[in-house]
Order: sequence, then C-alpha cells, then structure tokens
Amino acid sequence: MITIPVLLVVIVGLVFGIVLTFAAKVMYVPVDEVVAEVREALPGANCGACGYSGCDGYANAFGEDRDTPVNKCPVGGADLVAKLSEILGVEASSAAPPVAVVTCQGNNDIAVNIMEYGSDMTCVGASQLFGGGKGCSAGCLGLGDCTRVCDFDAIHVVNGVAIVDRDNCVGCGLCAKACPKFVIDMVTKDDRVTVRCNSKDKGGKVMKNCKIGCIGCKKCENKCPFDAIHVNDNLAKIDYDKCKNCGLCVKECPTAAIKMLPKEKKVVVQA
Repeated sequence: MITIPVLLVVIVGLVFGIVLTFAAKVMYVPVDEVVAEVREALPGANCGACGYSGCDGYANAFGEDRDTPVNKCPVGGADLVAKLSEILGVEASSAAPPVAVVTCQGNNDIAVNIMEYGSDMTCVGASQLFGGGKGCSAGCLGLGDCTRVCDFDAIHVVNGVAIVDRDNCVGCGLCAKACPKFVIDMVTKDDRVTVRCNSKDKGGKVMKNCKIGCIGCKKCENKCPFDAIHVNDNLAKIDYDKCKNCGLCVKECPTAAIKMLPKEKKVVVQA
C-alpha cells in the first residue's frame, strides 16, 4: 500500500520537473554580457544624475543602444568613462566633469535678512512664506535643503549661504534640483568664471538687499573680447561655449559679483 503513494509522488515530481524545464527553455531571456559588465562597473549610487532611473536603468540603456554616451555618470568620473569605453570598445570622452556652483554670495554679513526661522524650517517651506527670509527674493535661503540631498559631503551652508566643495562634488546635480530658488547651476570644472548672483532686480534694489549683487551695468559685456557674457533682464550670464577664462569681466565688475577660480593644480605622481 505504501508503494503506490511513493510512485505517485515520484511521477508527479517528474512531471513538474519536465514542465519546469520546458518553461525555462521557452521563457529564457538571454543575458547581455555587456550590460552585466556595465552594471558591475557603475558605482551603484542610483542618484539619477545620468538621466536614467538609476544605475540599472543606465546599464540597460546600453543593451538597447550601444551608442549610449559613456560619460553620463558624474559619480564615476573619468575612471568610469575609461572603463565603460573599454567595455564597449569606443573612444573615451575628453569632456570636463560637471560641478555645481552656487550663484549667490548673500551670506549673513552681506545680504539683508528680513525674517528668521526655527531650526526645523526648510528652504522649500521658507520659499512658500513670502518668498523666504532674505531681502533678495532670488537669493540662497541657507536652510540646507541642498546639503540634505548630497551624498558626497560636497555642499555646506556657511554663514547663511551654500558653498560647494569642488574637490568632493561629483556633479550629480541633486543639490540643484533640491533648491527652490534655483541658485545652484551645473557647469564643468573647466568653467572657472562664474556670475555669483541670481537676482533680476534693477541695480538700485539689488544694492539695497545685497552688497555684491549684479546691478546689470553691462561693464562686463562691453569689456569681453569674446562676446561671452551678456546682460539680460538685469543679470549677467556667461556663454561657456565662448568664454576663454580670461578674467577681464571679473576685473571690470564694480560689485565683485563675478568670480574666477584659480586653475586646478595637476598632481604629479613620482615613481
């Protein structure tokens, strides 16, 4: 009597085994080894700065289109570009890595504050209350929304204004997306000249609220020999496709609203 149940179990097991083997063959999805290699090379930050849903999304893009750019991940930097180029058999891009820049210098010593908030207030919350606590409605609110989304310790609020640590910044752009005042721009590390003001108010109102804001005087525009800076809506903007980092606009600006970073020193590794 025991033999029959055992045989039934064996037969049922064999049937299920055959069915599962058949189903595995029918439903088999071939693994793209290139996609697997790309995914393994990616840093796993899943920040979305590449424009895809995350590292998985970026890796899968190479399965759909082998011509997907290899320099979309700012976290991985130049080393990752070289690695992906090797995997895909393409030429590595020489584009400069992105970096965040805060277009405001309105710290507590310079900008006029009209309101104070508690320690729990956020930039988003403050911006919805009369535009924020600074006289300049376009300035950095300094309440740290940008710092909270940065996973790389690359941006900090110092004396009421956000400051980027370029050595730590990977150019993911999350801080720029988090800022309700849009005072954080993404440039490249080759772009050394930046306008550190975000206000489109007229000069008189700018100076009333901030000592070093752009007053739209156009002295920088008139001085630039490369047609690389123009004043629109009372605010100077740089065309980085034309800018040569000559620094003439920086010297000409009467309010020090335009800044120039020194060249980054190349570290020579001695054998």
